[in-house]
Amino acid sequence: MTNDNFKRCQKHALHLFRSNFVIILLAFISTISFSASAKICLQFPNFPTGQYQFEDDIKVPSFDGTELAINLFTPINDQPAQGYPAIIFANSWVLDEHEYLIQAKQFAEKGYIVLSYSARGWGCSDGQVNVAGDKDVTDVSALIDWLLANTPVDANNIGISGISYGSGISLLALAKEPRLKTAVAMSTWGSLGESLYQEQTPRMFWGFLLVSSGFLTADLEPVIARNYANLIFNQNIPETLEWAKMRSVDQYINLINERNAPVYLANNLGDNLFQPNNLLEFYQNLTVPKRIDLNQGTHASGEGFGLIGLESFTWTNTHRWFDYWLKGEATGIMNDAPVTMEVAHTGERDHFNNYPLNETETQRFYLKARGLFTQGGLQRSSYSPWWPKSNQIFSGLDTIATTVIPLVSEILDAHLNLPVKTPMGLISRVNGIVFQSDKLDSTMSIRGIPKLDIRLEPSLAQFQLNAYLYDVDRSGIGTLITHGPITKYRAVPFRSESFQWDLVATAYDIPQGHRLAIAFDTFDALYAVPTLLPYSVKFNFSSGQDSFLEVPTRAN
Repeated sequence: MTNDNFKRCQKHALHLFRSNFVIILLAFISTISFSASAKICLQFPNFPTGQYQFEDDIKVPSFDGTELAINLFTPINDQPAQGYPAIIFANSWVLDEHEYLIQAKQFAEKGYIVLSYSARGWGCSDGQVNVAGDKDVTDVSALIDWLLANTPVDANNIGISGISYGSGISLLALAKEPRLKTAVAMSTWGSLGESLYQEQTPRMFWGFLLVSSGFLTADLEPVIARNYANLIFNQNIPETLEWAKMRSVDQYINLINERNAPVYLANNLGDNLFQPNNLLEFYQNLTVPKRIDLNQGTHASGEGFGLIGLESFTWTNTHRWFDYWLKGEATGIMNDAPVTMEVAHTGERDHFNNYPLNETETQRFYLKARGLFTQGGLQRSSYSPWWPKSNQIFSGLDTIATTVIPLVSEILDAHLNLPVKTPMGLISRVNGIVFQSDKLDSTMSIRGIPKLDIRLEPSLAQFQLNAYLYDVDRSGIGTLITHGPITKYRAVPFRSESFQWDLVATAYDIPQGHRLAIAFDTFDALYAVPTLLPYSVKFNFSSGQDSFLEVPTRAN
């Protein structure tokens, strides 16, 4: 087949893939739009108690006439001379202003005015979903105007908070609205572009879940679905990433730093929507009073239990944070270590003085070629074969090296202690490859972001590689620790070069006597593939051209 014919076949296959996907996506969206397109609009009865007044029938006009639905808790007794401190809560994606009722009640009982609202396009609010754009940020300013005009609020002590979607609005509002003193952001992002398209890898599962659920429960701006399709089909990428950049708080970090506005961040190490890596970078670049807690769990699960009144490490610290910054109480929150990581499957939490973690060191493992009947190796010293070697894997089929069921697997792992288990010897040698260390002499406490530098030779310009880090027990069963994808659209076919990428941050202890392993294949249900054409990837090994895995560890 000539090169021109090959390119025509490639374009034809990609066209079919795109066409079929668009038909399926549009059919699904049309169905739910016809059957539902219904925003969730609820209203609770107003009522007073001995401690606060609750009102749920309030509409606040914004700058452009859009009316925002809010509910309001106002304390009744012991009003301070300067007024009550206030907290604004912004809703999560799909949910509305009533999301925070239990927590709002608890804050109101302690003497806070609490305003929870549905962002434009959600719940009973007018307008279209703006995805933490300028309209959403200006809406927060309108809410503060209304608070100052209609409630006994302390103008110098107003904070803002939210989970997921609401957390992004909270951080961007803190950057741009000087009347906000502090923010608490849970399950949030630093860079929206990195969250949706890190390493050029579109988040297929989470993107589809967000877009489809948004069409079911809100009025979305049309650009949202278009941008999701752009990422999936690798088209209009610069414009799409520019749209995301305008909604990324890391672009406005100087505004937060300039006025020294305190920030508390919380995220989950198993969050495959807003993975913690870019948030850690954002935290690192903050120069303000700050804190970050990394929990086990998937998106919003670490703090979700607190919404229904159950014990929550994040919500406990949220109360301590606001009590300190808005009420001036000596809660001790600023005396605690500012960086914590919950260690997988232990119920314990590790504490650090800063990020990057000064308490860790980097252990490097060099990849060694696999043999005809043996797995590849992970060794401490550089691998220098007598002659160049290579191991080849093929696309087309998935392997049992996988994150398994998106969303579900992360919840089972973090909250029910049912991690993803994989028999390492059964991972396909045709479509995957495993590199495994010797037995560990001591416990390996992994804390932070593992990194890869691998010498690869793809057969196509478009390819994807998924890496899975495992704790392998004495029987050869691997427990998934973390993973990370890389996708390329403009690689040079049949040229060997080094590719670097990060795995998702983790906190995990591998017991003494177990092995560390890294597996690779070309597909995972979380991510969109770059092509349906078959391709191969060679792992190349030669003297002076190392491939290696770097693991950040804490001394035991």
